[in-house]
Amino acid sequence: MITYIIIDDEHIAHDIIKGYCDMLPNLEFKANCYDAIEAIDYLNKHEVDLIFLDLNMPKLKGFEFLRTLTSPPKVVVTTAYSEFAIEGYELNVIDYLLKPFSFERFLSAINKATTSNTKIIEKENKGNIKPEEKYIFLKQNNSHIQVDLNSILFIEASGNYTKVVTLKDTITIREKISDTIQMLSDNDFIQVHKSFAVAKKHINSIEGNRIYIQDHVVPIGKLYKTNINQLFK
Repeated sequence: MITYIIIDDEHIAHDIIKGYCDMLPNLEFKANCYDAIEAIDYLNKHEVDLIFLDLNMPKLKGFEFLRTLTSPPKVVVTTAYSEFAIEGYELNVIDYLLKPFSFERFLSAINKATTSNTKIIEKENKGNIKPEEKYIFLKQNNSHIQVDLNSILFIEASGNYTKVVTLKDTITIREKISDTIQMLSDNDFIQVHKSFAVAKKHINSIEGNRIYIQDHVVPIGKLYKTNINQLFK
């Protein structure tokens, strides 16, 4: 579960963001903050995993607030001003949403926040606690399907679509394979062919130019043999 707060001086922005978040079962609302001072006070007393941050606020601007945090949570910027995007990425924000943004664009930001190597995993890894499972939402036709990343065996390009093959079924999404790979962790997945990327943990064996994953056989492209060799080091 990803805990979050919303920092924005506009009430309607809170309503929109929380409405989107309420549609996703892996997000847990914690607080509405209407300026950065209120947010600082809240964060001094509580920990959260994610902040939705507006930039143009009274008292203290969004990025000024962000620089005051010694160990900030993940941040998704929500603003009407595109000219600050470069500065935002320099501060390692997860994503930069320009108002007004659609649910699909919002969902893309949440997927980035879910799959990135972040404070959530660090928090769950303290001691011998089992890390929280990671999920991603994939759009198939008019449905948004929640998929456990650990269940994905491999992905396969199919024209302008990508097939995501899991332990249970195959989900077809309207995304190029290059864009789908960007949503997945480099630590967990490896591209082995121009049309295939596989989950390292599900590889049963590698023989010649083939990878065996359960009942599936995935080809290895000539240009990707270096990637495979890295697995043996």
